[in-house]
This record gives sequence, structure tokens and C-alpha cells, in this order.
Amino acid sequence: MKITTLVCAAIGLCATGHAFAQEERGRDGQVNIIYWQAPSILNPYLSGGTKDTQSASLILEPLARYNENGELVPWLAESIPTVDNGGFAEDLTSITWVLKEGLMWSDGTPVTAADAVFTAEYCMHPEGGCAQLKNFGGVTNVEAVDERTIKVNFEAPTPFPYGPLVGVQSPIIQKAQFQDCLGPKAPECTTQNFGPTGTGPFVVEEFKPNDVITLVANDKYREDGKPAFAKVNFKGGGDAAAAGRAVLETGEFDYAWNLQLAPDVIANMEKGGKGEAVAAFGSLLERIMLNQTNPDPALSPEERSVIRPHPSLGDPAVYQALSLAIDRPLLVEIGYGKAGRVSCNLVPAPEAYASTTFSCDKQDIDAANKLLDDAGWAMGADGVRAKDGVRLSYLYQTSTNAVRQDFQALIKQWWSEIGVESELRNISGSVFFGGDPGSPDTFQKFYADVEMYANNFDGTDPQSYLGQYTCDKAPRPDTQWQGENISRFCSEDFDKLYKELERTAEASERHRISKELNDMIVSNGALIPLVHRGRVSGKSNTLGGVVLNVWDSELWNVADWYRVK
Repeated sequence: MKITTLVCAAIGLCATGHAFAQEERGRDGQVNIIYWQAPSILNPYLSGGTKDTQSASLILEPLARYNENGELVPWLAESIPTVDNGGFAEDLTSITWVLKEGLMWSDGTPVTAADAVFTAEYCMHPEGGCAQLKNFGGVTNVEAVDERTIKVNFEAPTPFPYGPLVGVQSPIIQKAQFQDCLGPKAPECTTQNFGPTGTGPFVVEEFKPNDVITLVANDKYREDGKPAFAKVNFKGGGDAAAAGRAVLETGEFDYAWNLQLAPDVIANMEKGGKGEAVAAFGSLLERIMLNQTNPDPALSPEERSVIRPHPSLGDPAVYQALSLAIDRPLLVEIGYGKAGRVSCNLVPAPEAYASTTFSCDKQDIDAANKLLDDAGWAMGADGVRAKDGVRLSYLYQTSTNAVRQDFQALIKQWWSEIGVESELRNISGSVFFGGDPGSPDTFQKFYADVEMYANNFDGTDPQSYLGQYTCDKAPRPDTQWQGENISRFCSEDFDKLYKELERTAEASERHRISKELNDMIVSNGALIPLVHRGRVSGKSNTLGGVVLNVWDSELWNVADWYRVK
């Protein structure tokens, strides 16, 4: 697999020698992007799915975001506030941002601090079910000092204040468009959620959920000559193999996201000569989430989300045995090759934050069986263990994808060797990651015992990512089934230590506390880490300017993309 990065200097001159700063906007016609998990909404505050947050990033932008090196860089803001430059208060209780001068929404109206204030109110509304609430942890309020100055106030000293309105998951939305969509009305605002007014390089022309998005260049975009493309055809659906072929073999598309395919499959596709794979490691982790509540279909939706504990997954012997039975090196080999590594942690990177507490690179069926024997889970005549009338029989769901289905089949076999029965189910990624509060099949609702997927965090500091596991972040009916604590893990000790992380500034202490939080999540059975995945996508040989970014949106610099002549 070839790993390519085209780096463009700030003046707009790419490594290929292609200068575009003085050229006409929209000069290169149409660019074709394919995400085989189709976007279902263009409001990242109502979906935690990567497909939705990244497609929305073509339109909506934050104050600052992370570049390809994981460094925080200003976007809609003039600069990054720090204690040294006076933007971050010395007592660490507030941060003040200043918007770039002359920013315009795509409808021609000015972007003001009032839009940022409204965005915070929108996400922090107690009945809004904001999928990105973790980014506003500890915020008391956001205020407009003047038309361009935004002050974020925290309830206590906050050493890492770069959560609110920063990164792909926390952009600014337009107050004028969304002001009637607060609280429980948020998911009802279809027009706004499917066609947000933004500041990004493109504007929505048509959105067909779970199918295709047509976008056109934003003629109010702040940089002359950008974007180079006049139109974006953003196709969703299908599978990773079809997306890979469409770029690498046929050249029908220019960019294919997340080629979750076996390495030999990608290598064969590259022989088509139309494109190449680009890859990099960030914090992306493939894992199995373990439901902490009872998913019994006989219970009402409200009961499924709150009744504890799970009939069997709360037993340490059970979740430890499930983990011991898995051959992670084999999963890496068949699923990702050089683009995968065994991981025992929720936070696999950066290295300073990665715990070394656990060892999980060796499968041990005998040890798993002994754990269950010692805990009183007796093997039945049908080969399934049980205790007190509870059988170790699980519904195991994930999104539809060849690699994930291979993983499911292998793990089902390994679990059967320790007396655990599993029913496999796969759901279209567009639905699974869609966030539709009316669907029973989303990963947030988690109407199964175990489920498998991958996600990561923006930037290189995992604070907000770890904050997903506080008790108040669990998806529930009263949050419109939004929330980041998918397993519904809840520990007072964890919540208390997380508050300590929020108040800790010294780097080595932040590293220590983060590792301890990671260990609490893993050792208490919220999830089973599997594979630290490299991000692999495909790009056409005729597409220039692509800089793969694993710390933010892959489409973060789409305004710099151009057609190689």
C-alpha cells in the first residue's frame, strides 16, 4: 500500500507546483466523493456518526480545528487563545475568541458572536439531546463581548478549554436559521438539519438522506479562488469494496473514505492504476461495546435504557473471559495488515496517553474457560453456559461491512469454545450510525447485548473522549436517544476522577489521570478493545491537495483540493 501526502504551504502553492490562490473559484468542475456509510443528517449536534460529522464539515466550521499533525490551528477565529497571549484567563476559568473580520454566512449575512452563543445554548439545552455535549463539559455560559468577540466561561479552572466550538464535532451554526429548533424541537427541524447555512467552502443544493448530497461552491467563502471545485457529488451507500473500486480501479470517484478492507484487497485494487490508498494512524479504535443495561425486548424503551445490571455482562468473569477468547493478532492480520495494531486500550494514542496496564495480544481459551468455571457458569448440554437461569447467549450487532462480518464470524466461533452463544446481526451503516431517534437499530439505542464499531477523538488530548463515559452522557429517551456513553457505563469514582482531569494542567498528571480513566473503563467491562486502526482512504491520481487528517475531519482542507491537469 502506498502512503501519500501532498502538503500545501500556507501561501497556496502545493508540492506539485500547482498554484491556485489567484485563480477562479470553481474552475475545476466537479469532484466526486463516496462514503459507503451514507450520511443521514447534516447537523453534527444530532449525530455522533463520523459519516455525518464529516459530510457536515463541508458546510459548517468551528473556531479552530486540528491539522494533520494534531496541532490546533485557527479556523473562523483569528488566533488560538492562550494564557501567554491573554486569550485564556490566568485563573483558567474563561477563554476569549475573536472571529476573523468580515466572515459571512453563505446567505450573505455576517457571522457574529451571537451565533456562537446560540450554538452553545442549542447544544447545552437540557432537552436537546445534543450528541456533542461532551465538548461543552464544565461550561456555565458563552457570552458575546462584542460583534466578533466570544467568551466561554467555565464553572471551575479548566486547563484544557478547547472543547466548545472547536473541531469537526463542534462547529458554529447560524442563530437565524436554528433559533426555532431548541430543545425537543431540534430533531423536528428537517429543513435546517438537512440544509444548514454555513461558512464552509460548499453549500447544500440537494440532500437525499442515506443516498446523495449535491453541493455547490460557496460564493461567499472567505478565501479568493477557493474552492477549486464548483460542485461536489457526495455519494453515500454501498460497501467499502465498491467504494474502493470506484476510485482505485474505475476512476468513477475521486475520493473514497474509510476503505475498511483486507490489505491484499486494497493492493489488488491499486493495480487498476486510477488511484492510490492513503493512510495514517491516529486514535481510531475498533472495539466491542458491552451493554451495561438490560436489552430484553420485553422491556419498554425507557426500561431498556436504565434497568441495571445486564443479566450477565456485569460479571467480571464473563467480560474478562470474552476478551481472553479473542485472537487479536489474527484479527489485525486478516482485517488490516500494516494498517492495524493490537490494542488493549480505549485510548491507543498518542503514546503519552496510552496505558501499559493490560496485555491482550495472546488468546487464552483455557484461561477463559477456567474463569467461567470458577465463577459458577456451568456448561449446559447445548454447549452454552448458564447460572441461576441466565444463559450466556448474546445478540452481537455491528454495521454491514466485510471486515466486520469476518470479525463477527471468528469471534462467534471463539466464544462458542468457552460456552458463549452469539446471534450475529449486521445493520446498514447509514442506519446504525444515523442517530434517528425513531429507529430501533442505531448504535446509540444499543438494543443488543454487544456491538462493534470504531471511533476516535479530535486532536491529541483525549479529555472530552474520556468524558463520554460519565454517567450523565448515556443515551435515553429524554435525550432524544443522543449521548456518547453508548455502553451506559456508570461509576461515581470515574466521574470524580474525570472532574480532576478537567482541573489538571500539568502534562504528566494529565497523562497519568487519563491512563487511569482508560483503565477504569476497560477493567470494569464497558468495552473490549480490539484493534488500533490506521485510517485508510482512497484518492484519485487526478485529485490534488489531499492531506489525510486523522485528528479532525478527513475533509478538513477540501477548499484546497484541485484537479491535477
